[in-house]
Amino acid sequence: MGYPEVVKHFEERGLKNEIILLDVSTATVDLAAAALGRQPGEIAKSLALEMKDGSVIVLVVEGTARIDNRKFKDTFHCKAKMLSFDDTLAATGHPVGGVCPFGLPDGIQVYLDESLKRHPMIFPAAGTPSSAVGFLPEELALATDGQWVSVTKDPE
Repeated sequence: MGYPEVVKHFEERGLKNEIILLDVSTATVDLAAAALGRQPGEIAKSLALEMKDGSVIVLVVEGTARIDNRKFKDTFHCKAKMLSFDDTLAATGHPVGGVCPFGLPDGIQVYLDESLKRHPMIFPAAGTPSSAVGFLPEELALATDGQWVSVTKDPE
């Protein structure tokens, strides 16, 4: 899984976005921003979360955003529970640091936080801890069938 599934996802959807493969790690927001020459907010964090019913979602948020527990609970009716490293790989097919909203197994719903709209271009990972791909926020929604939500804290 991982990168090959992302390539397949792009091919099946006719997406022309070029996957950026790097010789350095993009596993954290700061590393990705430095490697891509971008601001941390332009990096899209993809979080694998377990829901109350045991299902898994991928929530994509702006790089510097933090989950607002009240907003999350109001939206999803449960607390945000991050998956462990091993469970993340098993559930999404992507390793921690390379989790992305593409090429996911059937049944994993993608949610996109409104914080992503603060930037004209955003850069999620592409299935590995040393890859990225650029999208306009509205393009990301189409590429992932993602549903928009507002579950992060307002910027200070």
